[in-house]
Order: sequence, then structure tokens, then C-alpha cells
Amino acid sequence: MAKSRNTFANIDWPLVVIYIVFVVIGWLNIYASAYTEIHPSIFDFSQEYGKQFMWIGIALILALCILIIEARFFSTFAYVLFGLSLLMLIITLFAGNEVHGSRSWIVFSETVRFQPLELAKFATNLALAKLLSQIGIRIQDLSTRIKAFAFIVIPAVMILLQNETGSALVFISFIFVLYREGLSGNILIIGFALIILFIFSLLIDKFIVAGFILGAALILFFFIRRSRKNILTYFLIVAGIIGFVFSVNLIYQKALQPHQQKRIDVLLGKISDVKDAGYNVNQSKIAIGSGGFIGKGFLHGTQTKYKFVPEQNTDFIFCTIGEEWGFVGSSIVVILFFLFIMRILFVAERQRSSFGRIYGYGLASLIFFHVLINIGMTIGLAPVVGIPLPFISYGGSSMLSFTALLFVFIKQDASRLQGL
Repeated sequence: MAKSRNTFANIDWPLVVIYIVFVVIGWLNIYASAYTEIHPSIFDFSQEYGKQFMWIGIALILALCILIIEARFFSTFAYVLFGLSLLMLIITLFAGNEVHGSRSWIVFSETVRFQPLELAKFATNLALAKLLSQIGIRIQDLSTRIKAFAFIVIPAVMILLQNETGSALVFISFIFVLYREGLSGNILIIGFALIILFIFSLLIDKFIVAGFILGAALILFFFIRRSRKNILTYFLIVAGIIGFVFSVNLIYQKALQPHQQKRIDVLLGKISDVKDAGYNVNQSKIAIGSGGFIGKGFLHGTQTKYKFVPEQNTDFIFCTIGEEWGFVGSSIVVILFFLFIMRILFVAERQRSSFGRIYGYGLASLIFFHVLINIGMTIGLAPVVGIPLPFISYGGSSMLSFTALLFVFIKQDASRLQGL
């Protein structure tokens, strides 16, 4: 009992307060996105905002339970939870229900369904933190890097097979955790370079891109050391890059669904389609733009009220904020997320255990990636890949997952002064 009292006394309240603010913002905007005069009560449990209120209540109970549990529990059973999450992903892959084109849901009833990939984010963060916090483990060792990448790649591939490309891409964010723990920055640079090269290969003829790379390589060749070993390695790397350029179209056609390809084509300006693939983003930008500086006011968003934006209470919840709260309200939400992430990083750096620090960086990376992609796709700066805005978008799986992610970290921080 004394330990529980100490935990509550040592809680990082700035994180808890911002969390509650996000949850309230989300609930009010889900209400605004679905509000009608037929169902005016915000506590109407037949509507999505009423269901979200129930999920918020369950999330708060979950948070309380996490704060009561011993802090060591999460590191001790990290691998067990990771294995359980993989098992659930496998079950979902073969026996899950298809919703909106993706087989990523386990449906218990007409109103209750669960998305195991949300559990996988939580479990992967735990497993990665346990791996990298073990005594004698160094990210510079090849065996450690292989294990770490396996923890990241295996669930991501399973989720990709469920046709949840956006959620699979989220796992890329864990790379930043490895970087904090000593992974060479060259790997990040190479990764960003390949992404840029991938985009250019989609926009420009592959022979032109390959010719430019070969020409640049020949010019740079005269500035490198001319030993046989260096020359052979150098041109093998150049050949690999050119091979990547010529394989981009194949990767694009095989790895992505036709509707995903179309969304990326719209984003890159290769095609203009405001009635089909580009409809969601076009309507979202209209809604956000119509909000002006201070917005139209709570429950007065016309684009929102008349359902012009599909998925406006989940993936496109930010357009409801933009329309009704305007530039001011949207900026406040973005600033709050910035402060939230910075606070997580600050708290992570003061941890006495490497497990808590690594876990905190994983949490910050996940939230940052979700916010960046979600808001980016609502304003046309990122492809529509269907990932929620943490704590704000409608959905029980997402709410419970991010609540668990956050409060396990808060528990780790509160227990650091107790030597747990």
C-alpha cells in the first residue's frame, strides 16, 4: 500500500494533464463530427461519441490498474506480451474480420471489435526496451542489431499482410530509438536517401535517374582513394543503387494495393482525382481552410455537419478541429503535441534505468510519427494511410493502446525514486 501511495505522489502530472486535455478534445470533436438534432445528447451511447465516452472510462480504469501494478512487471513479462501480440496477429491474419478492405479486426459483436495491431505497438516497445536494456547488450554489435530489427520487422510484416500499410509503416518510428542508443547516424541518412530516391524514381523516368546517379558517381570517383578494394566496393554500391531505381516500379506495384498507389499518385501530382482517390484530402483541406483564423464555432462546422469528409471522426478528425476551431485551435493542438513529446523525452532522460529511458523514446517516436502522418494527410502533405491521431481519434483499440503506452511510462518514472 505504501508503494502505491508513493507512486501516486511521484506521478508526472504535466503528462497526465495533457493526456486528459487530449482525451477531452477528442471526445468533443467526435461529438461535433457526428452531432445531429435527432441525437443531441453527448451521452447518447448509441452514437460513436457515447461509445467513445465508455472507452475513455475503460482507459482511465486501465491507467489506474497500470499505476497499481509493480513497475518490474512490464520489463519481466515484456517478451511474453510480445509473443502474445504476435500470436494475436497470426490469428487475425487467418481468422480476422475484414473492415474497410483490411483483415485486421477481431469482431466480438456488432458494437465491440478489437484491432490487435494496436497491442503490437505496445508490446514491441516493451520488448525493444527490454532487449536494449540488458547488461552487456550494445547496439553496435551485429547480433543486437539483428535482434532489434527482428522485433520491429516481424510484427510490421504481419500487419502489412493484413493490408494495413499505414500501421505497418508506424513501426519505422522505432528506428529513432535505436539511433538514441548508439546506432550509426549513417543508417538514418541512407534510409532518408532511399526514400527520396524512391520518390524521384516514381516521378522521373528511371533511365534519367539512373543516368544521373551514374554520372554523379563517375565524377565523385576521382575524389576517392584508388585502391582496388575501394574501387570494387564503390562500384558495387553504385550498381546496387541503380538496381534499386529499376526495382521501384516493381515494389510499387507489388507492395501496395491499387487504391494506395492511386492516393500516392494524387499526392505526388501525377494524377488529379478530386472525386475518387483525392476526394478525402480535397474535402479535408476545404473543411480546414473554411475554418479561417478562429473557426466557425463548436457544432457549427458545415463540412463536418453535412458529412462531406469521410472518416471525419477517425483518420480525419483534425479537419473537424480545423473547421470549428480554426487556425488558433489547430495550432493549440499541434503545440500541445509538441510539448507532450518534449516532456516525454525530458522524463525519459531522467530515468535511472535504461529500460525506462528506451521505453520513453519509443513512446515519443510512436506519437510523433502518428501525429506527423495523420495531420500531414489531412492537409495533403502525406499519403492517406489510415492511422489515428493519438488520444483524439475515435476508436477503443487506439485509446486503450496509447493509454497503456503512456501510463506504463508514467509508472516507470514514478517508481524510479523508489528504486523499483
